[in-house]
Amino acid sequence: MSPELTQTFLLFCKVVLAGLLGYIIGIERERIGKEAGSRTLSILAAGSALFAILSKEGFLGGDPSRIAAGMVTGLGFLAGGIILIRQGRVEGLTTAATMWTMAGIGMAIGAGLYSLGILVSIFILLILIFRLPIEENPPLDKK
Repeated sequence: MSPELTQTFLLFCKVVLAGLLGYIIGIERERIGKEAGSRTLSILAAGSALFAILSKEGFLGGDPSRIAAGMVTGLGFLAGGIILIRQGRVEGLTTAATMWTMAGIGMAIGAGLYSLGILVSIFILLILIFRLPIEENPPLDKK
């Protein structure tokens, strides 16, 4: 196997790992009927890893933080589209925050910070699974 092919395969493995982490977290979102599920979060994380890899490997001599900054901004718009107000209640905040964090996890994997990406994924999954609601989601206009 040529060195270039080996490097490409290793980079691809980063994208796959990020996608798998997104898929696992997405299963939890799907389980409770949220808009962004396993496919969305898997693609989002894989894409984030890809952009991190491109930032680091594809533009040598450039400023890799520019792509990361652009991703965070762009994802804010994407995640913002999930947040809705229905019958005086805000919905989708947790899903939007999960999407935003999943992009960070994907970027961490793409940057080679595997342990960080995996540990944060576990932490986020625990938060999503073991949420302890203190009160019902109250209406925004507490009349």
